[in-house]
Amino acid sequence: MEMTFQHYLLGLFAVANNIPALPPYMNMCREIEKNGQHRLCFVATSTSLTIMTVSMLIGAAVLDFFGISIAAFRIAGGLLLVSSGLGMLKSRCEEPGSISALRLSDVIPLAVVPIAIPLTTGAGTISTIILFAESAHTISGLAKIGAAILGVSAVNYLTFYYSPVIIRVLGHTGMDIFTKIFGLITLALGIQFILTGVTGAFPVLH
Repeated sequence: MEMTFQHYLLGLFAVANNIPALPPYMNMCREIEKNGQHRLCFVATSTSLTIMTVSMLIGAAVLDFFGISIAAFRIAGGLLLVSSGLGMLKSRCEEPGSISALRLSDVIPLAVVPIAIPLTTGAGTISTIILFAESAHTISGLAKIGAAILGVSAVNYLTFYYSPVIIRVLGHTGMDIFTKIFGLITLALGIQFILTGVTGAFPVLH
């Protein structure tokens, strides 16, 4: 069943938010000038956007190539999201530590791995987008998912851009609360994927 734009946006924001990536991102930005920090922000966000877009466009084709049924992938993706959600519920945001000064050319690859992948866009996000795209049987449905991806990417960009202010205002407690809220949504989304996958694989249970 095709969902609304709001459902896609909330689901993606729960699994593709960059709150867990803020402390390591801030750690990387130490000793780097403002222009360099903005470049890191752009690299991390554009990498995440690219991965999500490619997942939406060719994810289902990759499953077909390997002969993986959507029902099986829903169950596997659901289990992955359940694990990720439980991890977010148990995690705590660490304070950025001090590191030795690095050149910008040394830090940019770190903006791709691990900041963009997997801290912002991991396996759970990719699985969610593929399953969303598979359930959207119309062009308008895919357009809604694409818009949700752009929306999440814009929020992530602004979050990285204003990360010093966000960390200072929210503090450890506030960031922990946000992480746990998103973890709960991710957990519920994973369970829903599992239920849908099981009923798809065993129609008699429907």
